[in-house]
Amino acid sequence: MDFSPSPRAAELTGLVREFITAHVEPVAAAYQQEVAHQADPERWVESPVLGELRERARAQGLWNLFLPAGHGDAWAAEFGTHGGTGLGNADYAPLAELMGRHSHLAPYVFNCHAPDTGNMEVLVRYGTPEQQDTWLRPLLDGRIRSGFAMTEPEVASSDATNMDASAIVDGDEVVIEGRKWWTSGVGHPDCRVLVFMGRSVPADDTTTDRHRRHTMVLVPLDAPGVKVERLLTTMGVHDEPVGHAEVSFDQVRVPRENVLLGEGRAFEIAQGRLGPGRVHHCMRLIGQAEVALELAVRRGLARRAFGKPIIDLGGNRERVAEARMAIDQARLLVQHAAWKLDTAGSAHALGEVSAIKVVVPRVAQDVIDMAMQLHGGGGLSDDFPLAGMWTTARALRLADGPDEVHRGVVARLELGKHRDAAGGTR
Repeated sequence: MDFSPSPRAAELTGLVREFITAHVEPVAAAYQQEVAHQADPERWVESPVLGELRERARAQGLWNLFLPAGHGDAWAAEFGTHGGTGLGNADYAPLAELMGRHSHLAPYVFNCHAPDTGNMEVLVRYGTPEQQDTWLRPLLDGRIRSGFAMTEPEVASSDATNMDASAIVDGDEVVIEGRKWWTSGVGHPDCRVLVFMGRSVPADDTTTDRHRRHTMVLVPLDAPGVKVERLLTTMGVHDEPVGHAEVSFDQVRVPRENVLLGEGRAFEIAQGRLGPGRVHHCMRLIGQAEVALELAVRRGLARRAFGKPIIDLGGNRERVAEARMAIDQARLLVQHAAWKLDTAGSAHALGEVSAIKVVVPRVAQDVIDMAMQLHGGGGLSDDFPLAGMWTTARALRLADGPDEVHRGVVARLELGKHRDAAGGTR
């Protein structure tokens, strides 16, 4: 396998790096402080700085770079993506890493932010022409944003078949009922639509295959019966101005045409959505780990204690070395998963994708924690990006499935190899 970037990916990586250096890094600290001081989540607004940067990035064709090769080519051409086609996972991975270095800013500048990227991929792959005209075009144009409503507060959502909020067809409509939380994207003032995943068979149905009982539906945020109950904090932080919300759905009715792909096909959609999305998440986290390591080294060289540079105290050199090796190993693991997705497809990359979902957040959390320790009290404050980065890494050990679920997938696949070799014995 060859992990070297294609010529187009190498060109885009250079352009994105130049843009971030010239336009994002000079305003990143001030932007983060501005966002962090929007104390009232009911009145969050998007910074004018972000709008200016987005216009500049789009003018340079650094826009919607996440669009997948093949399915996304026509959209990339229509919306001015540099090169006019989509990218494979392996080619997009280094771009995601660069954006991750300023994860609260850069992905939005390039219109490559979650959960919109995943929702747009769903619409690209599975949306009808009418759904694409109504929702995909304005999302790709950057005029609106979206949310993803899957996790529920009353059930163990680590087993997605537990989801009990319902999406029941009633004639020409779908009736949405239930409560979701950690619905990402809802806090943004431009959020207009949710991708809702709900049970589409009666609650007492025991005959339908459990992976065919749920449906994904497009639900406008302003539909009657949709209520944002509260915006949730992640370890005390609201994640302004995107936010994660608890949302109730009280007899919400939407046209049957809002169903994605077909009734009972939510898990099929989720499998196609989550693989690339986890590569994006993991590569952005690697970008953050790189920033943390850079900050740690600079701090260790610049500060002195007990007559020595801090880097020469308490095994800090060894910690730096371990961090360097761990980041590089994690990056290779993600590159392999991206290559497997590109060459074999999501169904044949389950183990690789689950592996990166466990390894990368853990590596990033450890490296960021080490950097925080070297920064002393400053590492706990908003004077440095480390506390926010640590929170992101910790949260991603739960988002898109907890570590335990992904370890279970890797173990099941590994055990399966040996059971097959032993003729099915256990």
